[in-house]
Amino acid sequence: MRTETKRVTIYFDPDIHRALRLKAAATERSVSDMVNEAVKLALAEDVEDIQAFEERVSEPNLDFDQFVKMLKRRGQI
Repeated sequence: MRTETKRVTIYFDPDIHRALRLKAAATERSVSDMVNEAVKLALAEDVEDIQAFEERVSEPNLDFDQFVKMLKRRGQI
């Protein structure tokens, strides 16, 4: 099933563009397919980060200064 696609203009650094074109040719894929896959992976990582944050939202915040002082009191630093 093919979904509707949108056309956009993306400006790449010339070396990045060349690398994309070479990889596309080597893998018999389009640059668009590779960019779409990379963006989907980046967005999926964001979803994982958001979920991890939501799971830890009820944890208490520990101030960096307090943490370092605690390490000092324990003789760990």
